[in-house]
Amino acid sequence: MQTYFYELADYLYTLLKPEELYLAWFSAEESDFIRFNKSAVRQATSVKQIALSVALIAKNRRAEIRLMLSGRIDNDKTQVRQAVEDLRTDLGDLNEDPYLLYSTEVRSTEQNGVAALPDTAQVLDEVLAAGRGLDLVGFYAGGPIYKGFANSLGQRNWHRVDNFNFEWCLYHAADKAVKNGYAGGAWNSGEFKQKMDFAKQQLAKLGDKPLELKPGQYRAYLAPSAMNEILGMLCWGGFGAKSQRTKQSCLQKMIESGATMSPTVTLRENTRDGIASGFQREGFLKADTVELINQGKLDQPLISPRSAKEFNVPTNGANAYESPESLDMAGGSLATADALKTLDTGIFIGNLWYLNFSDRSACRLTGMTRFATFWVENGQIRAPLNVMRFDDSAYRVLGDNLLGLTRECDLQPNASSYGERSTESVRLPGALVKDFALTL
Repeated sequence: MQTYFYELADYLYTLLKPEELYLAWFSAEESDFIRFNKSAVRQATSVKQIALSVALIAKNRRAEIRLMLSGRIDNDKTQVRQAVEDLRTDLGDLNEDPYLLYSTEVRSTEQNGVAALPDTAQVLDEVLAAGRGLDLVGFYAGGPIYKGFANSLGQRNWHRVDNFNFEWCLYHAADKAVKNGYAGGAWNSGEFKQKMDFAKQQLAKLGDKPLELKPGQYRAYLAPSAMNEILGMLCWGGFGAKSQRTKQSCLQKMIESGATMSPTVTLRENTRDGIASGFQREGFLKADTVELINQGKLDQPLISPRSAKEFNVPTNGANAYESPESLDMAGGSLATADALKTLDTGIFIGNLWYLNFSDRSACRLTGMTRFATFWVENGQIRAPLNVMRFDDSAYRVLGDNLLGLTRECDLQPNASSYGERSTESVRLPGALVKDFALTL
């Protein structure tokens, strides 16, 4: 795949006129997809696809096209040649782009994250065995993902990552289910069994009579999946240079009023240890790490090339949306195995959903509990809870109310496969919170 892409990149160079420059972004995958329902395989398929985005630049103008290719080099060269001719025509109708910025320093890289991906037959055997007698619904996606960048200046960047992601629910009845996930590069049967056993323990409690809680503030443990939803809202424009400069960031109070979070909160864009590539579509290399929040204080923004040009600051290789692709939250000192014991009495929240801002300027969030949420007494799950709405500020949840973070952090790849499998991921701990506000 790498040789094929580089051959296309070299061919693109031969099509250019003297005043022209090209940028090329390559995205491909070879994926297995398996869909489970009622503890049986309902759909199993494999997908191989190759996409190439070509940007033609001349006289401070840029036109871009995205091609779906066959992998047969002679046929694809014909398609690429026609695309360049079409882009050249389009350039004549475009205005100059005042914020056009691309890398002119040639910095080539290569990373091949080859892993011992599980055999599909092994996944099928273990999942079906674990779901025997239960109503298991799940989706497995796995295989290599390829990303590449090339330009007519001679820069070549290549990234391959082998990974899998299996998300599943154990369904009880009505709106009662337990959700869990397992992801990585190599399948560990013991680790999968541990996650499945914990899900089965929760499932057994869902048949008990639900406890009705009154609105109020409750001691709570937020599992990493619930934390993912909360931090995902902060990533919605919170850390971008443009949103901060134009005062649209949900974290604006940290910029203008000196608001802080708990000193135990450290968030970074950790490209070095993530799944996403270390380069982006304009050819800039990403920083290994960008400290977004350091010990509770807002630190560095994510700066895309366009924002760098607009605000006259250096780019750190952020994407066009200036959102994290490899978000990493530092863990604490609480052992995950002791989370319920330390919670003692309160709410175990496995998932949240339907989140939105109830007050964006105050970073106030609202949403619903989801799937298995339980009332805990003396460190033991006692009863399931019906779905409830929360409304609370991230400054409270991650600030004075934060009692501790788990030592272990959970890697959660973005399960999106709409168009193509995502390489975004988060690595997050669970959180123990003193007062979590449930409103109804």
